Amino acid sequence: MSHATQTRPLEIACPQCRKTVTWTDDNPFRPFCSKRCRLLDLGAWADGSHRIAGEPAMDETDLDALLARADRDGEPA
Repeated sequence: MSHATQTRPLEIACPQCRKTVTWTDDNPFRPFCSKRCRLLDLGAWADGSHRIAGEPAMDETDLDALLARADRDGEPA
């Protein structure tokens, strides 16, 4: 590996706008290019636009029914 490759900072695409971002300590918003992109991404998570695939979480009524059934069947909760 050449010396130039070792000293060049990593460049990535902003997850929000795809603008090239240099990954350095000088960028407090990394991996985003700006505060605006960081807040847009946070908003997308908050409103459910971004989500991780998987089984839906149980709500309290489902959990109560499961615990009642376990008590009725004699299984430890």
